[in-house]
Amino acid sequence: MFAAYFDCPGGPENLYMKEVMKPSPGEGEVLVKVSASALNRADLLQRRGKYPPPKGASDILGLEAAGSVAGLGPGCSGRWQIGDAVMALLPGGGQAQYVTVPEGLLMPIPKDMTFIQAAAIPEAWLTAFQLLHFVGKVQEGERVLIHAGASGVGMAAIQLVRLAKAIPIVTAGTQEKLEATANAGAAAGFNYNNEDFSEKVLEFTQDCVGASYWEKNLNCLSTDGRWIIYGLLSGGEVHGDLLARLISKRASIHTSLLRSRDKEYKERLVRAFTEQALPHFCGGAAPRLRPVLDSVYPLHAIAEAHRAMEENRNIGKIAIEIPVCVKKGPPQ
Repeated sequence: MFAAYFDCPGGPENLYMKEVMKPSPGEGEVLVKVSASALNRADLLQRRGKYPPPKGASDILGLEAAGSVAGLGPGCSGRWQIGDAVMALLPGGGQAQYVTVPEGLLMPIPKDMTFIQAAAIPEAWLTAFQLLHFVGKVQEGERVLIHAGASGVGMAAIQLVRLAKAIPIVTAGTQEKLEATANAGAAAGFNYNNEDFSEKVLEFTQDCVGASYWEKNLNCLSTDGRWIIYGLLSGGEVHGDLLARLISKRASIHTSLLRSRDKEYKERLVRAFTEQALPHFCGGAAPRLRPVLDSVYPLHAIAEAHRAMEENRNIGKIAIEIPVCVKKGPPQ
């Protein structure tokens, strides 16, 4: 089979399609024929050599995939059948023609949704759901500040906050992105490039999600608020009286990563998301949830997809279309 690959850490130019061994499902695993995957910041970090996959995980890029069941390993419960349309949360391996998945990490693709649309759900939506419900314990009526609101996780979080009957407030870097977040349901949005968002949200924010600017986040964190950190793209160095100010507000900081969580935790998360959120992707449910797609790149253009994300051009998810078959020849 063919997969997105790089031989040494570096820039997007190091990426290419490589012919590799097709995996075989092990105990309790399902073999999925992948039709689409999606790009995440973790893929960029892994390509640069800064975020290796967890022990035992595939070193192929891709933390999510959508496709059809192509094989069942020994010990599977019978929940999935050959040909079922599924999407999956992965520790790696999604940007390939086949991937093996523990059966408990599979989700059914909502009716009338394409594989490309479905590929935009697992990593971003499960991350947002985990941060809001498993970590942050969001409550009805609370205000939730979401940084990078136009990202895949941001767009998912906006909609999940609305589903929880809370109020999403966002930051983004351009007016176009702020307009997109408003269309997704954000109650307010602020451009972090030309205004002090902490001054804008201080009077009504009770809950901060993310970490872009330590001091400004502290300013908008209210008494008894929760600050949830799941990435450090703006740097992890802290200056000033962080702990003293946190204590004065009786506030708490929670940190979280999803990729390195154990299988049992991820299965519990997938079950909760499948029961509570997935039905809202189908017609007739209210409020209606929808994945936000920015663009679609074929697997052979994986380098261009990485460049687009590195330049912060995307609003929503960048999907990767996986070819059914590839003509043999030099790497493309």
